Amino acid sequence: MFTMHARRISGIIIFLSIVSICSPAARPQDRIAEAVARESASLEKLYLEFHTNPELSYCEERTSARVAGELEKAGFEITRDFGKYNDPARKSHGVVGILRNGEGPVVLVRADMDALPVEEKTGLPYASAVKTTNDSGTQVSVMHACGHDMHMTALVGAARALAALRAHWKGTVILVAQPSEERAPGGAEAMLRAGLYDKFPKPDAAFALHCSSTLAAGKVGFVSGYALANADTVDITVRGAGGHGAYPQSCKDPIVLSSQMILAFQTIVSRETAPGEPAVITVGSIHGGSKHNIIPDEVKLQLTVRSYSSKTRETLLKGIERVAAGTAAAAGFPKELAPVVDLHPDEFVPSTFNHPDLVARTLPALREQFGAGNVVEQSPVLGAEDFGFYSLPNHDIPCFMLWLGAVPESKIKEYDAAGKPLPSLHSSQYAPAMHPTIETGARALCAAALSQLKK
Repeated sequence: MFTMHARRISGIIIFLSIVSICSPAARPQDRIAEAVARESASLEKLYLEFHTNPELSYCEERTSARVAGELEKAGFEITRDFGKYNDPARKSHGVVGILRNGEGPVVLVRADMDALPVEEKTGLPYASAVKTTNDSGTQVSVMHACGHDMHMTALVGAARALAALRAHWKGTVILVAQPSEERAPGGAEAMLRAGLYDKFPKPDAAFALHCSSTLAAGKVGFVSGYALANADTVDITVRGAGGHGAYPQSCKDPIVLSSQMILAFQTIVSRETAPGEPAVITVGSIHGGSKHNIIPDEVKLQLTVRSYSSKTRETLLKGIERVAAGTAAAAGFPKELAPVVDLHPDEFVPSTFNHPDLVARTLPALREQFGAGNVVEQSPVLGAEDFGFYSLPNHDIPCFMLWLGAVPESKIKEYDAAGKPLPSLHSSQYAPAMHPTIETGARALCAAALSQLKK
């Protein structure tokens, strides 16, 4: 009786073992959560280190060294200080890590490293207290107010998981820790100018993620197609002929002309672009004059211009030049006092276009990883990000940037009940929840990469 019972148990164990090996749990996608969970405590410490030691754009020396060290420990071949800015005096602190694992696709995963000149006011026990001197010689506070500390932590977590699961995939993974995303020209352009796709394998697909200020922690958001906007910076010098405010007939008033131009710019959006085509012209700064009764010689305008398509971008920029010149001419300003429009093409940031085919190929892995209800479609926004550079001008390399939920569900309910908007990115109050955001980010990047690698 005992022998028969023992044999029956033994048979059940063998059967369950076979089922376990053949079951979905044996697939690498299902082992990601376990691999990341093992690193959770270590990743939390790393996140806190990044958060309490932020560095401004172009100054990420300590941060990049820390990321490079972590990727190297995970088994990646590391290239440090990679990148080439337009300004030869600037040193790029970009990091490229490569894990080669046989023949197969090449997948790039990118995270950004720089922080912002913002004083943190979250009240968190680990809030940044860092102060530094900026390019202008002014002392400023520094904060990771855009979640780049979380992006780096997720990248390291994904690196460890991919290395741990390398028996289950084939191909090459390239991890990029990019500097100066918050400045233009930024680090993505510098990495490509230095030969990212010449000196390292050219990827078949590229992924990144960005913290969301509205999506609940534990969720992942996606947009198929245009997700973030083209961003152009425009400076206009409105020239006039100054004089006494009591005798405007003897002057050419650049303040009145600036006011007319600002209003006229909005008709480019409302009357020259299709109603369904997103477009924004914002005049964020107007400076001119020194005293109540003096008409100045000039006024300075600073604009940000946002669009998705190249055609709309061209319409907006050409429209700004035309409206500036035409408004001045209509006001009787001579040609020698025509406004000077500087479009700053070197500071252009391209739109982020999530390639629909890549999104479609990746979503099943994300839904399997988190559950369909936690993979949420989002609306495109007119914020900008230089991740679009990695796709190259004609989207030759399909890219996909995910939104990473980072707000506690309780906080969303609290703010909804009070009728208040949640703290936005770049806010002094922005504070992503460490958990489960760290784990979700690492799992999302790992799952996305595995969905494209050879099984």
